Amino acid sequence: MNKTPQSQLLLLFSCFILVCLPTFAQNKFKVTLDAGHGDHDYGAVYNGHIEKNITLAIVLKVGKLLEARSDMQVNYTRKSDVFIELVERSNIANRANANIFVSIHCNANKNSAAAGTETYVMGLNKNASNLAVAKSENSVITLEKDYKQKYQGFDPNNPGSMIGITLMQEEYLENSIALASKLEDKFVLELNTKSRGVKQAPFMVLHKAYMPRVLIETGFISNPTDGARLDSEEGQEDIARAIANAIIDFKKEYFGTNEESSLTERPSQKAAESIQESAGTATNQVDSKTEPVKEETKKVDKKIAEFKIQIAAVTKKVEPIAANFNGLSPIELMAEGNVFKYTYGTTTDYAVAKRNLQEVKDKGYASAYIIAFKNGKKISVQEALKK
Repeated sequence: MNKTPQSQLLLLFSCFILVCLPTFAQNKFKVTLDAGHGDHDYGAVYNGHIEKNITLAIVLKVGKLLEARSDMQVNYTRKSDVFIELVERSNIANRANANIFVSIHCNANKNSAAAGTETYVMGLNKNASNLAVAKSENSVITLEKDYKQKYQGFDPNNPGSMIGITLMQEEYLENSIALASKLEDKFVLELNTKSRGVKQAPFMVLHKAYMPRVLIETGFISNPTDGARLDSEEGQEDIARAIANAIIDFKKEYFGTNEESSLTERPSQKAAESIQESAGTATNQVDSKTEPVKEETKKVDKKIAEFKIQIAAVTKKVEPIAANFNGLSPIELMAEGNVFKYTYGTTTDYAVAKRNLQEVKDKGYASAYIIAFKNGKKISVQEALKK
């Protein structure tokens, strides 16, 4: 039977769809969302607020917002009240080849006055309160069968036992901090809540996720105000929107807004390759013993991309003087709404910016990171390097 022109056209269109759909899927920014706890693991329970229920509700709302975008692909560690082992949560993200992994939790403290959000990246910070949070979240593994063999002797009561398996994750640290910082900025700007900052701690749920990853403590269910927000439909919608907006901003900064750009690379890989290609020679020529160049004292051509080190983004305004920033000077202050951002070390040389970043971290600002501007407008570091 001869095929009509219409049937031939339909056949060609079908073939086009079959060939192109996988390509479109590959170009999506892949996000793995993890709702903390589940099933017999209730998480924290205070004043009738149950962590496992709250985290799932927020995750599903974040996912719905992201899935409404054509450039996002979301997968979940759980979408119902089930128990997922910690290492399996990371494996789900790895199998999905996710660009980022976001684990959502609620905080709790015997002191009901404790309040606010905080976002963690993988690290070995010895701060007692950070370790206490990690210890609480890591204790979930004791609910798993054969956890001592599965986790190779890791002791949830001794976060320091994770040192050996944490060092290999440093390549994702800068991108994880950048994502965490965007999340905390959004919580302050959109929720008008207290930010307890970006912190480092050894979380088992993060350590085997091979991508930028963060663990968000969305508030204290032990606090009356935080607890009411976390357990209300409106509060969850607001929190979810802030998280989704931070993820979208992170995607724009590290991958651009063009949906046809190569989104199969992970942020840390893309950033590292771009940085090495654009600044490799200059970096090799830097003497690590020399003092960082304070280019902010020079007149900078605003048409040229410039780099700064963002030290902090807080709701409290402080005078930008060396005494308030562990001797760093000069400090620049930028106001965005009710958030005050403090930066250091304006330079047009990326190699110098990296040295300035190390100087800032040596002064105790572990969560500092590089940002870029052109014509007074913030742009991605990768875009700045290309220019």
